[in-house]
Amino acid sequence: MRKLKLIWDFHGPDATKIAQHHEIHLKEYILLEKLDITITGFENISEIHALAYLVVDEVNMKPIRDALKPHRGQVYV
Repeated sequence: MRKLKLIWDFHGPDATKIAQHHEIHLKEYILLEKLDITITGFENISEIHALAYLVVDEVNMKPIRDALKPHRGQVYV
């Protein structure tokens, strides 16, 4: 089954802190909705760009995407 990485981008001098904080909210959502999602995280792209993400099975993506409104997505490898 294909997995998709849902991504939220953050820009500016506080991008890393915001991405870290956003990951906390993603984990809270996973617990609240009792989802079987184990892969979340954040990455620094540059000094002014960071992202938070979670990885979902493709078949479960649409309701999560509609609820959380990620900025973009990509196939997770």
